[in-house]
Amino acid sequence: MARRPVAAVAAVLLFLEAAGIVLVNMILGISVDRQKMSLGGLDPDAMSLSTWIMGGVFGLYLAACAVVLVRCALTGRAPGRFARILLITCAVVHGVLGALTVGLVGWAAFAFMMVVFGLIVLTLVAFPAERREAPAAPPAPAES
Repeated sequence: MARRPVAAVAAVLLFLEAAGIVLVNMILGISVDRQKMSLGGLDPDAMSLSTWIMGGVFGLYLAACAVVLVRCALTGRAPGRFARILLITCAVVHGVLGALTVGLVGWAAFAFMMVVFGLIVLTLVAFPAERREAPAAPPAPAES
């Protein structure tokens, strides 16, 4: 099965998406700061700083998901419990953002989000969760 290449491609796309998210938020933060925009009386400096912070946090989140996928691609092992939960949340985020991007950005962005969504889900399905077996019971003593 091609589960290692799928995980590798998903990781590359997530790294690219993380860089894109950070870049877009950086540009938005700079524009808000330079134009001194305000929304509902909020401080423009606070808006600019929060945009930078949100871009960094979301970029780190996507990069962490990509690192989990790189590990899966290199080792060929299924992600652990926490890593699986991280990938599931990443898939949910991509599903929701994909639905939002249709109206806001267009069908090309929707297609990209759905490709990444599909690769993450395929990775989760292709690498079954490792089950831990209970230790075998010691044999009963022989009666004479």
